[in-house]
Amino acid sequence: MRIVHIALGGCLKAPPVAYGLTADTGGHIAYVLGAARAQAARGDRVEIVTRAFDDSRLGAIHAAPRETVAPGCTIRRLATPCRDYLSKEALEAEIPALVRAFLDLLHAEGPPDLIHAHFADAAELARAAEAAFGTPWILTTHSLGRDKDDGAGPGPADPGLARRIAREEAALAAAHAVVASSRDEAERQIAAYGAGAEGRTHRVNPGATLSGPADTAAARALIAPDLDDPDRPIILAVARPIPKKNLGALVEAYGGSPALQAAANLVIVAGQHPAGPEPGDGDVRGALVDALDRFGLSGKVALPPRHTSRDVAGLYALAARGGVFCNPALSEPFGLTLVEAAQSGVPLVATRNGGPADIVRAIGSGRLVDPVDREAIAAALLAWFRDDLRGPRMRAARNRARTLFDWSRWAGRVAAIAADLAAPPPAEGPATDLLASDIDGTLTGDAEGAARFARWAAQRPASLRFVVATGRPVTEARRILDDWGLPRPDAFVTSCGSEIWRWTGPGRLALCRDYAAGLDWPRAAAAAVLDQAGARLQAPCEQRPWKLGYLGDAAEGARLGDALRRAGIAARVVPSHGRFIDVMPRAAGKANAIRFEAARAGVPLHRCAAAGDSGNDADMLMAFGRAILPSNALPELSGLPGHRTVAAHADGVLEGLARIGLAAPAVRERSAVDA
Repeated sequence: MRIVHIALGGCLKAPPVAYGLTADTGGHIAYVLGAARAQAARGDRVEIVTRAFDDSRLGAIHAAPRETVAPGCTIRRLATPCRDYLSKEALEAEIPALVRAFLDLLHAEGPPDLIHAHFADAAELARAAEAAFGTPWILTTHSLGRDKDDGAGPGPADPGLARRIAREEAALAAAHAVVASSRDEAERQIAAYGAGAEGRTHRVNPGATLSGPADTAAARALIAPDLDDPDRPIILAVARPIPKKNLGALVEAYGGSPALQAAANLVIVAGQHPAGPEPGDGDVRGALVDALDRFGLSGKVALPPRHTSRDVAGLYALAARGGVFCNPALSEPFGLTLVEAAQSGVPLVATRNGGPADIVRAIGSGRLVDPVDREAIAAALLAWFRDDLRGPRMRAARNRARTLFDWSRWAGRVAAIAADLAAPPPAEGPATDLLASDIDGTLTGDAEGAARFARWAAQRPASLRFVVATGRPVTEARRILDDWGLPRPDAFVTSCGSEIWRWTGPGRLALCRDYAAGLDWPRAAAAAVLDQAGARLQAPCEQRPWKLGYLGDAAEGARLGDALRRAGIAARVVPSHGRFIDVMPRAAGKANAIRFEAARAGVPLHRCAAAGDSGNDADMLMAFGRAILPSNALPELSGLPGHRTVAAHADGVLEGLARIGLAAPAVRERSAVDA
């Protein structure tokens, strides 16, 4: 397969890359290079298309039309009459010329099989190629303009920002698939555009690529001139010198904490100073130097003016020797530096806003903080220095980070997404039976059982409609099914039965508006009542249009339900797993969603089977006579009627299906008695 990545901003070149050389030379370039090299290693022919420019400060290579990155991977640079380096904002005027240059390239050499556009400006080139050649394309947004209003970005009246947001809306509406790195990006940032892109969005963990073996001696030499005692542990931050990265808050947290100053030095790697600040970014480095003077931190803080990628790898290794890595950004779309630090064995303190929550959850280690709370940042950093178990914790986190955030895994997943773009949606013929199954703990939990279920699903009769019914939103449901090799269902009932998603084309899901139309409820009033009652919200990405997510056990769920009833608000309150509470319209819920789907498919309710293992499955298990509870079902389902299986997880579902005649006889022999 021939794949073309398009990334127009920043100083994109073959490694080593001087990250921070300009404000736009950041994590997206590491992403593009890592992704492209991993695809080339799979045998694909990969080209990275970027913009050519002449600027002696930034390197002559950026004017070269072609550059080899690795076997099978090449950078191609588009030349236009403007030869100056342009910031991301200034690139807007060059897009028409870049579109013409890109189409000229494709007319001369032929179109690729797939285009992967990075940011909305690149999407305009991809859309032109689709119009001219019919080439499918994938979009990765990296960061979105709507989030620029949070913190130090331009205000909503900024016409340049307004045009950027309009380009992003158009890109998200047109992309054949969207690849996001975090739940926050997939479920909050992208969903905020209202472009219907959520049903085409896939969350795929990116990898991280450190440059060569860590040279701790060189890293120590880089920071030693600024430090009185360079052998002390270090608190490390690596970020572009832009206001959104909030590096000043880290300096203030450190400067305001004598305990932190006694525990470690502070090292901030913030761009390449000789390049100077760019218009609109402010002199962040100058502000940092002023803060160091204000707190009297001479000899305790290193702010190296220049660095290489190998220096950064060495600094990670130094930080692993009793130090901590900190990302205090006001909002971080993902956070590749956090992955790099974790893969090096460094404990993490990170902003709670954006993608870092996914990273911390995935590796099972790290502390999330409010980035505007200096005292919270200092306390989280100090907690790592006082953690007696940090050694074993970080070894486990390092191993998980290396496994989960790997470019070869990313390339395999994206190859499957590309293949799915050519796959037809499931046919919707007459149906006689329907299986609705939860995912987590029901179909997942045992890899061999999941594989057996996938084989059964591939051979099931066309008249048996398969629906997954999950508490997860649609993008996470798709990810979990892919992670476990589970089959693609005919429809998704998601967010605890508050949404139904169906296939509308290759790889495309769309929200069922007919079902949603019946779920009208006073969401804002319900949220206000629960806030007044002291309910603890789950993460922002757990909040959905027809579902509010809170934390607490069944007793807390009952208390919140009472508060809503006293306020005259009719709602369904669903506790599960002893720690989650979902609040939604009375007309929502898994059982009601399955009734809706069964009626649409013409399946009588007595021919519907439901399988689940937790409290948010209770309504559908009670609603249908063919209820299947695998042996690992949680105690919160005790007393429910249904077939309790001997086998666990997916094997338990197969056992239950065999008992009602929907699985192969060989499976039926493992059936158990009813509870």
